[in-house]
Amino acid sequence: MFRLLGWLFGFGMFLALAGVAVGAVYLATVTAQLPDYTVLKDYQPPVTTRVHAADGTLLAEYARERRLFQPIETVPPLLVQAFLSAEDKEFFSHGGIAFEGLVRAVRDNLVARMDGNNSIQGGGSSITQQVAKNFLLTSEQTWDRKIQEAILAIRIESTFTKEKILELYLNEIFLGLNSYGVAAAALNYFDKALYQLTLSEAAYIAALPKGPNNYHPFRRPQAAIERRNWVIDRMVENGYVTAADAAVAKAEPLNVIPRAAGSQLYSAEYFTEEVRRELAKLYGEDQLYGGGLSVRTTLEPRLQEYARRALMDGLIAFDHGRGFRTPVASIELGDDWGVDVAAIKPLSDVPEWQLAVVLEMGSNQATIGLRPDNDVDGALSPERTVGTLSGPEIRWVSKPLQDILKVGDVVYVSPVAGKDGIYTLEQVPEIEGALVAMDPRTGRVLAMVGGFSFAESEFNRATQALRQPGSSFKPIVYAAALDNGYTPASVVLDAPVEVRMADGSVWRPENYSQQFYGPQTLRRGIERSRNVMTVRLARDIGMPLIADYARMFGIYDDMQPVLAMALGAGETTDMRMTAAYATIANGGRKIVPTLIDRIQDRYGTTVYRHDHRICDGCAAEDWHGQGEPRILDNREQVLDPMTAYQITSMMEGVVQRGTGTAARALNRPVAGKTGTTNDYKDAWFVGFTPELAVGIYIGYDKPRSMGSSSTGGGMAVPIFTNFMAKALQGKPPTPFNVPTGMTTAWINPNTGAKAFEGEAAIQEAFKPGSGPNQMTSIIGIDVNAMDAIQRQQNMQQQYGGGISTQPSGNGGFMDPSLGRGGLF
Repeated sequence: MFRLLGWLFGFGMFLALAGVAVGAVYLATVTAQLPDYTVLKDYQPPVTTRVHAADGTLLAEYARERRLFQPIETVPPLLVQAFLSAEDKEFFSHGGIAFEGLVRAVRDNLVARMDGNNSIQGGGSSITQQVAKNFLLTSEQTWDRKIQEAILAIRIESTFTKEKILELYLNEIFLGLNSYGVAAAALNYFDKALYQLTLSEAAYIAALPKGPNNYHPFRRPQAAIERRNWVIDRMVENGYVTAADAAVAKAEPLNVIPRAAGSQLYSAEYFTEEVRRELAKLYGEDQLYGGGLSVRTTLEPRLQEYARRALMDGLIAFDHGRGFRTPVASIELGDDWGVDVAAIKPLSDVPEWQLAVVLEMGSNQATIGLRPDNDVDGALSPERTVGTLSGPEIRWVSKPLQDILKVGDVVYVSPVAGKDGIYTLEQVPEIEGALVAMDPRTGRVLAMVGGFSFAESEFNRATQALRQPGSSFKPIVYAAALDNGYTPASVVLDAPVEVRMADGSVWRPENYSQQFYGPQTLRRGIERSRNVMTVRLARDIGMPLIADYARMFGIYDDMQPVLAMALGAGETTDMRMTAAYATIANGGRKIVPTLIDRIQDRYGTTVYRHDHRICDGCAAEDWHGQGEPRILDNREQVLDPMTAYQITSMMEGVVQRGTGTAARALNRPVAGKTGTTNDYKDAWFVGFTPELAVGIYIGYDKPRSMGSSSTGGGMAVPIFTNFMAKALQGKPPTPFNVPTGMTTAWINPNTGAKAFEGEAAIQEAFKPGSGPNQMTSIIGIDVNAMDAIQRQQNMQQQYGGGISTQPSGNGGFMDPSLGRGGLF
């Protein structure tokens, strides 16, 4: 008997030792495959990049996993208590494994085996185990993975503090709606910061880790409320909240309002997309969508709203003049017209308009059904709203409505102010355009609109559309002349000229009026936008020099030095043109436009700053009687400040007497230049005040004529004026700064000579050593009497081709090939 017992004992010990050995080998095998848990010390989770306007307004968020890192010190205790109650109430007392939960999990798995289910049952994992699984392991349901999870949890607990483990967990956990971490969940579910969460809201977020889709606020609202209330009950059991507070919280609805991703300001989509492209270029896609960058842009939301509205109004006004084209769509109406029209998506960034379907046609009016909105859960609202489309209210359509619309047509409408239920017809314009508003002192882009609707077309016409600037390029030609010996009172002949091209053909530039005006001062040439005299001026100073100026101003990188380019025949962008004019406005300092002021990494360290000016004395550690710090402007001086003022003054004349007179309505100093290209394919106005530089471009995306009345002065200047009136409202008029050392004189605008009493006169600015033309010397021509000028003007109609007259004894024209020595 004893021998049998001894044999059984020995066999049992053998089995036990064998089991221990097998277990040790198994654990060694499992442990050998464990990842390095110490990487958690330096773990940097992907964090959402956030883009803000200049005033802090959130413009956009970019992320593959929407996550905002929240240090554990800043997580509200209420939220921590909710998660502990829902996931691991013993977290602060166990060593990595919650044994109560483990026992429950073993029980559940044994019951499942008895029922024939061999899969691993969930549950029982502590918060530390979830950290191990989420950061270091896969989500596969196997015994090996569960054992690895437990081992890692014990090791993590021995290495990291409870607070660090909780911080990792709360910032990594997936909570639905593409939300990773509690801070992102608070924003995406409730549009709140963590500290703003109520008990009900905190409990709902804590209810989500077990399965966000199981407790979806819209697809499974009842299950979501039951799970939230369960969490609240656990918080009462654990002594975190009172029963009374819990009762109030459990009675609340979910109140979930999903937060939109991407652009958050509907008028700024073109701007934010341009910023997104620039960030991707600077830092790459991974940093953009996971680096947690904080970007402070230059955008002023108030100015952006004004810019969008001004450009939109201008495009619509032009399009209305072309009449109604076609409806957005035509549909067959079923039992529920709301469902039918809801299938057509409206332009999301034109909230002033609504889609509507024609339900009945009458005599010059129609009964319309407005497209139903979507509820917060995305479902179509059951409400159906009808209204009246009134023909008399649609003043831009000359035909009766029954002649252009029929039942089933889907159109855009907007409500008529002061008339309930009455709507007017709207139409997305074919014409497009762009507006850029820039601080001329810094190059900060304060507003940018790249087209009528970003939802319709993401092509940014402010930065991507290459178009001919036309006459808006002329100030660069005149600035080059002023920098090289000319004055605003210098005289150039406006008369027919022929230019032989490289292929042997002859180019004969013409003025807009198809007339010639004889000798003209540079001021008058730019005010009246004389093409022919600009070509003569460009030929005199040389196109290579003008190409250099175009490059220095940033308009072209490598302009062909051919005469047609002097009239704006090259292609550039609205952004580049606006920056060039801003360079003139600030006294000649090179402007590099920017949409970004500053970029900070996830730790708050500034990694990019646009302003590279030197601050002399800013780094002083203490004060010992030294003067105030000085900001040293180290930007390139590309234009003489005196030249900059002269060309500015000449462009003020464009507004006061020339092609941009519509801007006089601003009643303040304004300088600018219109531009209209061949066949009226492009219309421009680029102008500035001391506070703002603004560039307007209008044209079809596929260039075609806009009509013979479609000039920069008629189309772009009104948009400029509309925007500037609102942007500068309340700001007193500011004169342009006159550089020290300049002199002024009254000149006769017709001759460029010093004005005599009783003559027409204009005050002109001159650099030291220069002045108005004298009676006997105009740009090197010996003129014995003023009547010689009159004779020259009378001769202009006699020219049949290029200038080929010989110098006469008493003055006259010199061939332009002879250089600046003649009047030409």
